[in-house]
Amino acid sequence: MNTTKTIQSALISVFSKEGLEPIVRQLNSQNVTLYSTGGTEDFIKNLGIPVIPVEDVTSYPSILGGRVKTLHPKVFGGILNRQDNESDVQQMIEFNIPQIDLVIVDLYPFEKTVASGASESDIIEKIDIGGISLIRAAAKNFKDTVIVASVDQYGLLLDLITEQNGATTLEDRKLLATKAFHVSSHYDTAIFNYFNTDETIYKQSIANGQVLRYGENPHQKGFFFGNFDAMFNKVHGKELSYNNLLDVDAAVNLINEFKNDGPTFAILKHNNACGLASRNTISEAYLAALACDPTSAFGGVLISNTKIDVATASEINKLFCEVVIAPEYDTEAIAILQEKKNRIILIQNEVELPQKQVRTCLNGILVQERNNITDNKEDLRTVTITEPTEQEIQDLIFASKICKNTKSNTIVFAKNGTLIASGTGQTSRVDALQQAIEKANNFHFDLHGAVMASDAFFPFPDCVEIAKEAGITAVIQPGGSIKDELSINYCNENKVAMVFTGTRHFKH
Repeated sequence: MNTTKTIQSALISVFSKEGLEPIVRQLNSQNVTLYSTGGTEDFIKNLGIPVIPVEDVTSYPSILGGRVKTLHPKVFGGILNRQDNESDVQQMIEFNIPQIDLVIVDLYPFEKTVASGASESDIIEKIDIGGISLIRAAAKNFKDTVIVASVDQYGLLLDLITEQNGATTLEDRKLLATKAFHVSSHYDTAIFNYFNTDETIYKQSIANGQVLRYGENPHQKGFFFGNFDAMFNKVHGKELSYNNLLDVDAAVNLINEFKNDGPTFAILKHNNACGLASRNTISEAYLAALACDPTSAFGGVLISNTKIDVATASEINKLFCEVVIAPEYDTEAIAILQEKKNRIILIQNEVELPQKQVRTCLNGILVQERNNITDNKEDLRTVTITEPTEQEIQDLIFASKICKNTKSNTIVFAKNGTLIASGTGQTSRVDALQQAIEKANNFHFDLHGAVMASDAFFPFPDCVEIAKEAGITAVIQPGGSIKDELSINYCNENKVAMVFTGTRHFKH
């Protein structure tokens, strides 16, 4: 059975005319009968190409301010009829319905209209009715009908009709139908999300995805769905991997905590900070961050909250690192960093991050609001007799920002705007504390006068006791244990300052 069909008639009703002219001219050269409506009809006429108005087929004008143009049995019959069905063939003759072999649609720009901040009435008028119906009808009948559902597919159609002289195979039509249902489902999802106020219903559609080299491990396939190019300008290096993207995400979330602070530099490994410091210059901040844990920094992701200059780039260039991220760079700094062929260099743009976080779980997904709370001085409640000094308050806030973005259970030590050490992802808070002390000692940091942050409360005084013996003088934690007084009493007896934030920052 021959499933190849030659296009003899086409209905064109599009919002975007960009790229349409060569298609119309090609169809005309192949003697295809053209039907159209409104602005598209005028566009075709202005090209000097014959076109039949849809109202000549339906005997109905465009009505209700253009809301109803193509919604008519003679249009949808021409699209939906099954050419191998005798009853359909007879009804096409009986009701004088013209055959339509090709439908070209480009929908009203609903998402762009919403993003523009337009009024609700303008947004509602950009909900396409006729176009979406034409897409679904033609895609359903892909065995006989060709559907082009977006300006993004104009090029594909032009290649097909040019190279195959107006003929399409069943595979061609099914591919275009698949793309069409993607367009329609994405469009409907955007409309639903505009209206939806029920947080127990979750729908998402991402139109742009990319294949990664592999997933978390080489034997796993990996994909990224999102607009990476809107968030970053990639100026150098190899393609980002699945793990690179996870680390970049963690780096962006962490540095955003210091967005309005002085020059701050962070180094991350496996989604956790292994170095972070704030200084008067970004070069000083980088060197201080690197000194936190130069071993872990090898192969890490580096991120700055301000421009990377030549001095900083020269220091970075001494280190093997996977990714460097900054809002801007000196021109010469980029040239220095490009000396390593595979090093990925990203310029971070100002982009609003999604306010819902999603991850797979069991046979479904978990969705939660983004943790937008950053602890600040006004949140702190001193619960001990000893009050923290101004420097300790600054370091407590600094440590809390890191703690929020570190895998639980976590303990973070900080001193003079520098991450001294952290215990990350431990099953016991005491283990996290001991890990942090060991790391600080390994890199010869003096913990006397340092502060400690915990992502959860202390149900027993053991952690503050161990921390005090290591040299910690101030502690920040959310509070909330029924045994808070045990830790508070120990701090009072040993002149350790403790503040509560009232907000827990677990990161699982």
